[in-house]
Amino acid sequence: MNSKSTFSNSTANSYAVALYELAKDNSELDKVADGFRSLKQLLKDSSDFKEMILSPTVTIEEKKEVMFLIANKNGFSSTLKKFLGFITLKNRLFFLDKIIESFLNLVSKIKGVLQAKLISSKKLSTEEQNKIQNELSEDFKSKINIDYEYDPSLIAGLIMQVGSVMIDTSIKTKLKKLERNMLEA
Repeated sequence: MNSKSTFSNSTANSYAVALYELAKDNSELDKVADGFRSLKQLLKDSSDFKEMILSPTVTIEEKKEVMFLIANKNGFSSTLKKFLGFITLKNRLFFLDKIIESFLNLVSKIKGVLQAKLISSKKLSTEEQNKIQNELSEDFKSKINIDYEYDPSLIAGLIMQVGSVMIDTSIKTKLKKLERNMLEA
């Protein structure tokens, strides 16, 4: 891991911990977490939003206006609104994705819930996702929240990560390994 990545992770963690403490003190922990889940989905779904927060040509004032519009439209807690305003004024929106991830992981860890990432080559129904979630909860003997993503480039199979445990049954990865082995031979 390079020093730039370590710095950004460390900074994101610091912001996440500070927000966690504020949200806890204001009894808005669940509301802030829900707001962050909405923002996470927005970052995933809207390339325009992601470009806006990363763009150096969009002024801080314009970014602040957009962030408050989103916060008001989605009914974010006052703690989250103030936090988003603060990181916008400090020009730290480029950390937003990592801050969200750190914050949600921190909340889950404290509540005793494991975070899992599931990427599949075919779209899974909510029922299929719930079945996988329940089976993982039994295997890990802990409640598990799944962050699901559909990626047709995997060709077939899935990639699942729970904490440091990773299972990769995708054809894409198997083909890359085969190619690497053939080049080394």
